[in-house]
Amino acid sequence: MGDVVSSHLDESRREMITARTRDVMKEFGDAFEQQYSVALFNRVRFEIEGGGGTQSQLLHRKDPLAGRSIFSGSLFQYLEENRKWRSRFVSVPNSYTIRLYESKTAHERGLHPKVTINCAGYRALTSMEEYIELINTSLPGIKAKASSAPFIKCASQFPLILWHPYARHQYFCVLTEKEQKKWHAVLQDCVRHCNNGLSEDCTVQTPAFTDAVRLHRQAKGHYGTWDMMCGTPPQILANLVMETLQPELRSVIGPRLKGKLQQRQRDWMLISDAVYRQVLSQTTGQYDAVVEGCEAQRGQLDARLRTDMDQIITSKEHVSSKIRALVLPKAEQFLQASVQPYISSILEALMEPTSRGFSEVRDVFFKEMVDISKNSLNGAGKDKLGDHMERLSMLAFHPVKMQSCYEKVEQLNLEGLQQRFDVASPSVFVNRAQILMREQMDNAVYTFEQLLQQSLETQGEDDMCKTMQRCQDRVLKKYDYDSSTVRKKFFRESLLQIIIPYMLQQLSPSCSPELPRFEELIFEDFSRFLLVENMFEEVVLQSVSRDIMMAVKEAALQRRHNLYRDSMILTNSDPNLHLLGENPQVDWATKFGGDEPEGSVSGGRVEGGGSGSRRRQVVSMIQLDGVPLPFESCLEVPGVELIPEEDAEMFEEDQGPAGEPKSPDSVDGIRDLINPVVEMVIPVSLESQRTEPTRGTVTMQDGLQEHVTHVTTVVEDFPRKSLRDKTTPQTILQQLGGSRKQEADKEHQEEAAIKNAIEEIEIAVQEDEGERIAEVSTADLDYESSPRPPLASDFSSQNDSVFQSQTNEGLDEDEPQPITNGLNGEDKVIDPVEVEVVLA
Repeated sequence: MGDVVSSHLDESRREMITARTRDVMKEFGDAFEQQYSVALFNRVRFEIEGGGGTQSQLLHRKDPLAGRSIFSGSLFQYLEENRKWRSRFVSVPNSYTIRLYESKTAHERGLHPKVTINCAGYRALTSMEEYIELINTSLPGIKAKASSAPFIKCASQFPLILWHPYARHQYFCVLTEKEQKKWHAVLQDCVRHCNNGLSEDCTVQTPAFTDAVRLHRQAKGHYGTWDMMCGTPPQILANLVMETLQPELRSVIGPRLKGKLQQRQRDWMLISDAVYRQVLSQTTGQYDAVVEGCEAQRGQLDARLRTDMDQIITSKEHVSSKIRALVLPKAEQFLQASVQPYISSILEALMEPTSRGFSEVRDVFFKEMVDISKNSLNGAGKDKLGDHMERLSMLAFHPVKMQSCYEKVEQLNLEGLQQRFDVASPSVFVNRAQILMREQMDNAVYTFEQLLQQSLETQGEDDMCKTMQRCQDRVLKKYDYDSSTVRKKFFRESLLQIIIPYMLQQLSPSCSPELPRFEELIFEDFSRFLLVENMFEEVVLQSVSRDIMMAVKEAALQRRHNLYRDSMILTNSDPNLHLLGENPQVDWATKFGGDEPEGSVSGGRVEGGGSGSRRRQVVSMIQLDGVPLPFESCLEVPGVELIPEEDAEMFEEDQGPAGEPKSPDSVDGIRDLINPVVEMVIPVSLESQRTEPTRGTVTMQDGLQEHVTHVTTVVEDFPRKSLRDKTTPQTILQQLGGSRKQEADKEHQEEAAIKNAIEEIEIAVQEDEGERIAEVSTADLDYESSPRPPLASDFSSQNDSVFQSQTNEGLDEDEPQPITNGLNGEDKVIDPVEVEVVLA
């Protein structure tokens, strides 16, 4: 593998890759610095002028995954180094990066993972046919047949493949179809989360970055949506470099690859991965340097903006009016002819699958609430209620339970419109809709938790079911309103994201040459905050925004797909509700005393992130149909069962293939194997405590001779009674005699108690005319009190009953019970050699 990469990526070619990356980052850096000042101006202006959209009715929690891990389990991984499949323990922390460990023990000890995968830009596949179809596009002019075998042979019929256009592909497999579905849902969730790598909280850096990337691609002639706008900024920049670099390298290196088709495909994947890692390391360092330089100037720019804000706004309005007079006639003419006829069809294509997905979110939340109410009505205890509430709190981040919601949106199809508007694929809109669905589900769950907590504090826990029903109804009403608001905003943004690049591409050839003359109208002091390219795009956006707003508003007026009108605002429905958002998250397991087992859906605690801390896991782990599989993955289940196969896996890990023990895990164990320690007892008068080196051999019990290097003598002191406290034989006889007298008195007292009990029973029988009960009871008592030689079975049962009565029945029946040495409670001194225990 190393020879293939090094032979095709020599020093000169790596220098070329470095120079190409440096050139792209230089162009991006200049654009980012310009857009940073513009984004800062927009941020300060919004802060001063205020404004904003409608207020959300649901509460939003800041860090829902604090102290949580998403998933963990075992599967098989294909290793490129030796081309073999190996079992790996997989952990998915709350960062959604996939970490692979040698074993579960290595994960629990906090060791570094063998592989860490950031899933941004990947696609999760479940069949080799899909993978072959994608990999056939890697080398131009060379395509394999649909029936041809790939360069790997899957160990089972249920593969899981992570495919990336530039990075190394990852191959996994599981043993059952049910496992494959669960793992596929988890991998898709990891991809979905990592693709959403740009933080919306960074109100200056994120807009500046996205605009700089968009302008860079537009300068290269790419105006449409981009599928690889995913991940963190360094990853997106690496994708930006590879977008033009990979085709050039493929045209040069591809014809030089040797071997069969599968071997050439494999070699090219390894070469592409090496190039991508080199580019990514370079973009990471250079992007951090660009951001650091802009942040250093932020204070000075912010002060200037707040001082001259009015003048800057006036200057911008003046220049925008001039640009509007040039651009608006052309934009309106093009809009009427080529855009307006398609707005309604694009909107309908977006609304139907998205609305079905949000409706499914509502149904999933409602079903969870129904299950909790049923358990409450069936008399489930508070601990069970705590378990159900803990699982509900992580419902939005449960990839298996949310899978039905995500599948609704995946049906989004823009066929017929993609080519016209230069839309690469609908995946950009699908991922965004799924992220919004997850946020709305979590908002609904969090609002319900806070309302229920408030109701329990004020009304108590007497009628829990009715209290939960009232909170559920309030949350569903708020969800319907917020769902409508979020979807309308998503539709407007998606329409703009589809139409604006198309309009810019058509208008730029005639309008861009005229833009430089407008720069003369901007004062030099304001030139950093006012760019004619941005104002040109704002004019185009304003020209189409009115038509888009009217289309969405008309759909809301017709109540299509359960959209609400903008006038329906629930302003004062819960004036104190948002105050609850400042409260800490409710720990239901602690509140109701739920005892959650390890690996449960939400309350189980597992080792997270290798830090040694205990984390609650979102997705539970089960075994299939009660059959323990040696490498079965961890699956979701509604209950909170423990995982019996986990212990079996750990036991198998401690043994070799033929039952032979593997190397011990601890350092002490390894040291004991290298230098075994033999303990010997010698008289204390002969040696004192010391350690001295020596040479010799010692013969063990099995006849083997071991070499001795050091002898350590340890003196142990045992407490010993003084001569005055020493017990004499006469004293022992007196104590035995006294104990026998006490036993005789105790027997007389027991006989008297039995006689009294018999008399009371006879009186009770005569009053109740229960002759049969009296006869049976008297017979039993007479049988117990009559002297007779005890049998072995009677002796065992009597002693067991006496022992249980003395311990207040505190022990389990399966636990070993003490056995009296003598028959009549007499203790005999027995040599240990004479005692033999036989287990049936």
